[in-house]
Amino acid sequence: MLSIRSLYNVGYGPSSSHTMGPAKAVKMIRDEYQDLDHYEITLYNSLALTGRGHLTEEAIKESLGHCPVTFLTSIELGKHPNTLMIRGFKENQLIVEKEVQSVGGGRILFVGQEDYEKPIYPHKTFKEIKKYCKDHKMNLADYVFMVEGEGFHDFLEDIWEAMKASIMKGISTKGTLPGPLKLKRKAPSLYARDSEREAIEITENRLVASYAFAVSEENASGGIIVTAPTCGACGVLPAVLYYMHEKHDVVNKERILNGLAVAGLIGNLIKHNASISGAVAGCQAEIGSACAMAAAAHATLFNLSMDQVEYAAEIAIEHHLGLTCDPINGYVQIPCIERNAVAALRAIDACGLAYFLTDSRKISLDMVIQTMYQTGLDMHSSYKETSQGGLAFYFKEEEDVNCW
Repeated sequence: MLSIRSLYNVGYGPSSSHTMGPAKAVKMIRDEYQDLDHYEITLYNSLALTGRGHLTEEAIKESLGHCPVTFLTSIELGKHPNTLMIRGFKENQLIVEKEVQSVGGGRILFVGQEDYEKPIYPHKTFKEIKKYCKDHKMNLADYVFMVEGEGFHDFLEDIWEAMKASIMKGISTKGTLPGPLKLKRKAPSLYARDSEREAIEITENRLVASYAFAVSEENASGGIIVTAPTCGACGVLPAVLYYMHEKHDVVNKERILNGLAVAGLIGNLIKHNASISGAVAGCQAEIGSACAMAAAAHATLFNLSMDQVEYAAEIAIEHHLGLTCDPINGYVQIPCIERNAVAALRAIDACGLAYFLTDSRKISLDMVIQTMYQTGLDMHSSYKETSQGGLAFYFKEEEDVNCW
């Protein structure tokens, strides 16, 4: 598995696979071939179908600066769902041609080339990691810090500060999100809507949801967020961590960083053994993975056992199995934003169940990760970030009754 540093990325939304990945790819080529005077970029499959709503072209243009670029689109199901072909020219002569796969979370692979990121983790499954930790009498956070090495504590501090900043900006920014749906930002009103008669349970739900909405609305508007593990699912983990940090005195910064470390480990396992890309495995790979990360982090905040951490993450994925990725009009707004809030609340519930029921469980985390991946492979392409099925298919703007 790769470093968790490649999982948590601070950058502009709204999509890690559709904006961060392609922007990174063209920047790498631009830096290597500095005398090119024109680009032709072909977007395939999910990038072709939802790239406009995901701001793919804008992200690429920003990376290329003032260099002219022509965009083409194509559907070739034999290619990876998020493929782009980058051709660079000088004086009308083709100088470079690179096929790139944007595989989720901002990570890219150049087809036919050796991966520029190298694995650092000696173990590839949770079962292997758990055995190692028990044999060496260490917890999961200790294991992560050992493998990641020097500077990782500071890295996680920066990630935590970026997550908090996205929440603060989101709950204080009113207005309408970009795009034809004209959605009003809901985080500020959710956060402020206090009532003297509000039950404690309702207050928790409202605040957790407001934090998830805040980050997700920042993402949808192209603001700065942290992939956790993706842009589309970026609100889940920060919402749970921030709420618990505010509510409980024992949840100090060190516990938060441990939670981030363990959440990153869970996300890494899913990324390595399955997928965190909605275009590959549907929204279960994004929101389901984020919920698992948040559930594991929540369990870590309160020093639950390794088995309880595993069970919390397993419950979170299991109850997102089959979730489709069907963004309306290709924008990371409906149903994406609301799903972040629901998943944050579900992560807390998953941890609660794990606290009581771990001894009776039958399903391992490794098993449910494998199941999620196979479910994604079996899913029809119209439900995998193409906006051709589900809510994206049935939504009609003329039927909108302003319930949003």
